[in-house]
Amino acid sequence: MNELPPELPVKLEPDLKIDVLTLKKAALVLRAVNHKLRQQILKLIHQKGKITVTEIYVKLRLEQSVASQHLAILRKAGFVTTIRDGKFIYYSVSNDRLSQVHQFSQQLLK
Repeated sequence: MNELPPELPVKLEPDLKIDVLTLKKAALVLRAVNHKLRQQILKLIHQKGKITVTEIYVKLRLEQSVASQHLAILRKAGFVTTIRDGKFIYYSVSNDRLSQVHQFSQQLLK
């Protein structure tokens, strides 16, 4: 009868730890910028420097609620910031945040 060689001990790495909550948050940040309309909104804000939601929905021919929903996603992900001036809220692009995501994405592709 052929005997199989004894199994060699396998040296395993320490337990792989994945912070699922952090991973989900990171996925939401990437998904926020990986959307055609939100990319158009970011481009428009970048071109204008600062802009109100009214200017955004008029320029892009959107419903006000749609523009507001997408701006909320971009804001939550840190891609846009707001500044209140009287009754107006102006949106501007967070270049630092976009740079961080760009660098992170480049690292993932290596």
